[in-house]
Amino acid sequence: MARKIISAIDVGTTKIATIVASVKAKDDIEVLGVGVVPSRGLHKGIVVNIDEAKQSIAASVREAQRISGVRIDSAYVGVTGRHISSVNNKGVVAIPRDDRLVRTNDLKRVLSAARNLPVAEGKKVLHAIPRSYALDGQEGVKQPVGMHGSRLDVETHIITASITSVQNLAKCVRSIGVDVEDLVLEPLASGEAVLTPEERDTGVIMADMGGGTTDIAVFKNGSIYHTSIIPVAGYQVTSDISIGLGLPFTIAEKMKKRYGNVTPAEEADQTVQVGTENGHSASYKELCAIIRARMEELLQLVLLEMPTSDYHNLAPCGLVLTGGTANLSGLDELGQQMLRIPVRMGRPLSTGIYGISDILHDPSYATTLGLVLWQVRGKEGSTYRDKRNGSWSSFMRLIRKLLRA
Repeated sequence: MARKIISAIDVGTTKIATIVASVKAKDDIEVLGVGVVPSRGLHKGIVVNIDEAKQSIAASVREAQRISGVRIDSAYVGVTGRHISSVNNKGVVAIPRDDRLVRTNDLKRVLSAARNLPVAEGKKVLHAIPRSYALDGQEGVKQPVGMHGSRLDVETHIITASITSVQNLAKCVRSIGVDVEDLVLEPLASGEAVLTPEERDTGVIMADMGGGTTDIAVFKNGSIYHTSIIPVAGYQVTSDISIGLGLPFTIAEKMKKRYGNVTPAEEADQTVQVGTENGHSASYKELCAIIRARMEELLQLVLLEMPTSDYHNLAPCGLVLTGGTANLSGLDELGQQMLRIPVRMGRPLSTGIYGISDILHDPSYATTLGLVLWQVRGKEGSTYRDKRNGSWSSFMRLIRKLLRA
């Protein structure tokens, strides 16, 4: 099998990360280059300044091209932001043929029926992911093609996104000469990078704590069950430190990363000062107290976003924390104390991945690597890529017209 070059761009609030990989098989992925630059022009995952965002994306792409020696003409792009919403919906169609044999076209018909639900004005369906099928009332069918039945049902996870938010993001990427190959909801991508098949099957909550948003995904029975975006993450922690300790934001960010611990030793001395950059210092205990208070609030917000209060049975495998903010020392321990469920750090799984990939083992690059894995593993459900689906294909024709205007 010939190798295929895949590129992806993780457009985050604090960083833009572009990855180039050479793929031969699902377990044979060589990372050729990664370009990481500070993000500008975005707020909580949404483009607020197109010129600044475009410059940041262009710088990240150039760096990835320089390291890999590969020109990036198209890329898979991550999407997040509070404008994202989701719902589980069912579709049903009859199998009218005499042989009652389910064919590929029947899957398209039943998925189309599931996607046919009212969508808020200004929004479009981004993903329609089939969770499970049923034939003549027999549930739990994973692949009905080739089976016999007279009625086909599907339970589908529908994810919608703001047209303007997606349009602005796509415009930034296209304006630097890179085509948008596909749009992927970021927590779906992160889940590909950090979760095991057993966790996805048994039930698990994943929280990708980035700079501007905390992206939540619940997996059950091997498929996505619930998604949600919280517009609170590492930026708010740094902001509290800056205000509470009277520090410049950049110094507060450095202190958070270097000294922050949400479960410091009880005997920590209130008078111990940390950080001496540019003459600034702060009490270690006060610094940790501010971080802990904010992270306790964030963990509570994660629970409030659950589709049921019985999260113990919903997710027996507990909570997996990933993203840059998950690097805070003691956060997994705090989560276990508060939530009374298993909590672990979600680092990108490295099986079958090699090359310039050391940097990607950090939780902050879960989405970056996950965008590549989403395509490599042949995940379906994005209506953006479905050229035969009228909604997004006509929508993208509109984008191209606007870009040419």
